[in-house]
Amino acid sequence: MIKIIYGPKGTGKTKQLIDAANANAKDAKGLSVFITDNKRCMYDLTRSVRFIDTSDYQVVGEEALCGFVKGVAACNSDHEYIYVDGLSRITGKGISELGGIFYMLDKVAADNNITITITCSCEEEGLPDFVKKYV
Repeated sequence: MIKIIYGPKGTGKTKQLIDAANANAKDAKGLSVFITDNKRCMYDLTRSVRFIDTSDYQVVGEEALCGFVKGVAACNSDHEYIYVDGLSRITGKGISELGGIFYMLDKVAADNNITITITCSCEEEGLPDFVKKYV
């Protein structure tokens, strides 16, 4: 399953994502991973949520992020939650150009029974149809 947290820049999407990760970690039976492209929120997450800064692994672009998320999911079959903050920043593309990654993430989530939550810096009216189905 994919979940979307959307809104214009500066509306607290990252805070909502951190709060969701921390809340889900209390009852999670599996592992949780928080993926972003900076270290700003590293200390806001509970210790049971694995924090990954994509810049530490030179993950840049849509294909690199796709492979990275697939690798995270493949490395352990106990993942329950994956959180991705700053999808457009990591890929270097606008949300309307990311249909392929949403297709891939949906498949990874379904095949591995993982809930993937993504932040999107966009008003609801600006969300493409392939994203709106996850709102």
